[in-house]
Amino acid sequence: MNLAQGSIGGNTGLNIGIFLVFVAITLVVVFRASKNTKTAADYYAGGHAFTGPQNGIAISGDYLSAASFLGIAGAIALYGYDGFLYSIGFLVAWLVALLLVAELLRNTGKYTMGDVLAFRMRQRPVRAAAATSTLVVSFFYLLAQMAAAGLLVALLLGVTDKGGQAVVITIVGLLMITYVLIGGMKGTTWVQIIKAALLITGAAVITVWVLTKYGLNLSGLLGAAADAHPKGDQILNPGLQYGTDGTSKLNFLSLGLALVLGTAGLPHILMRFYTVPTAKEARRSVVWAIWLIGIFYLFTLVLGFGAAAIVGRDKIAKADPGGNAAAPMLADALGGSFLLGIISAIAFATILAVVAGLTITASASFAHDIYANIIKKGEVDDKDAEVRVARRTAVVIGILAIGGGIAANGQNVAFLVALAFAVAASANLPTILYSLFWKRFNTSGALWSIYGGLIVCVGLIVFSPAVSGNSKAMFPGADFDWFPLSNPGIVSIPVSFLLGWIGTVLSKEHDQKKYAEMEVRSLTGIGAEKAVGH
Repeated sequence: MNLAQGSIGGNTGLNIGIFLVFVAITLVVVFRASKNTKTAADYYAGGHAFTGPQNGIAISGDYLSAASFLGIAGAIALYGYDGFLYSIGFLVAWLVALLLVAELLRNTGKYTMGDVLAFRMRQRPVRAAAATSTLVVSFFYLLAQMAAAGLLVALLLGVTDKGGQAVVITIVGLLMITYVLIGGMKGTTWVQIIKAALLITGAAVITVWVLTKYGLNLSGLLGAAADAHPKGDQILNPGLQYGTDGTSKLNFLSLGLALVLGTAGLPHILMRFYTVPTAKEARRSVVWAIWLIGIFYLFTLVLGFGAAAIVGRDKIAKADPGGNAAAPMLADALGGSFLLGIISAIAFATILAVVAGLTITASASFAHDIYANIIKKGEVDDKDAEVRVARRTAVVIGILAIGGGIAANGQNVAFLVALAFAVAASANLPTILYSLFWKRFNTSGALWSIYGGLIVCVGLIVFSPAVSGNSKAMFPGADFDWFPLSNPGIVSIPVSFLLGWIGTVLSKEHDQKKYAEMEVRSLTGIGAEKAVGH
């Protein structure tokens, strides 16, 4: 990524100052939350003390990542209609989460996805598989957020060398670790609530500002974007990015499938359902989240086309070929250094909040599923030991995320998140749905589905154009991209469902009584409150 000619800089001192104010405020919130973080339930699930609206705002804060704010706005600015497909896919995915997963998961589990999958199966192998999947999905998602951190600082501070960007990615990673170590889920949730309010408000301000320039007429804005774009009216029609040939059309279908099915398998989103006391509050959480996320994605339409019209596609691409610079550059064009500083601080807040949520999810999965239930076989003598293990795991995950973020620096963050969605949809979603709805499903099927989906999906990503074989790849100098699609969802998701079925029918294991208990609990909530300590 060459930012020398396209960085926007602005008032560096102001940009850093606004960011430091946010960090200071959120650290105070996290420290206050830490005073009430004593038990595993407090650390993993915020003591199950958040209301539906509070959790819904926090979910939107978790979900509206740097991919939503930077990546989608950039994709729309560069590719128009095709870029907006990310917004549509991310939003429609919530209907799957609401209708199929949210309430049933809340009633059946306790802290992690492994609780649900191990409910009626052999504990140790299933929990190990669930923890492995959680760690892999979280790592892919963290790559996107860390890459966004590097990009933002490159733009704001004019840091054009990779070494300088690596230092900033490291600082973001250390801040993330601090939030998680001190505040646990309570602190992280409040950071996400603050961040969601800032992000939606900031996007709303820019949206109204842009529309005002065109007489509050969306058609006028779209016309101006088409006039300014090198491809003209093509940006208002499908096909600019995904319609050039049969492979790109297939890639679009694969991307759409991953986006729509991935949300219901994202462990850091699933874990949020355990922070509320009842299934009713879990449903309210999702309804609030859908409204907030839906409104925000409408804003991205204006942000993207506004950037194309006001800043210009070529200038955005010069600043960052992935398009992630579109929203900050639009803010700079509209309101100068001050608005740029505000928007950039919000983007940083977005990154910090999401990586904190991902880190606590991954560390909780390792500590609860692997340490407490596999290594200690459910008998942890020291009640604080599990939380200590979770905190140590958070440090390790943070270090790995910093290294991965440095490697992924320069990629479009919406695209990187789409890869995480593909892994979640391939490894997690089939197993969750089978566990909740298929009476015959068993341990063998769960292991085949999780490990098979994980291996196929990650393997295809490694050998795809996303990693090597072209100038936009993660490793542009390498060339081992024999799989033609950038997103493997169209292959890996059906394969995972098929492997889950094959593994199940090849095994004679079947616990009818345990399935009946799970069905009653998932549908009615009977026994769920006892499971979460109420």
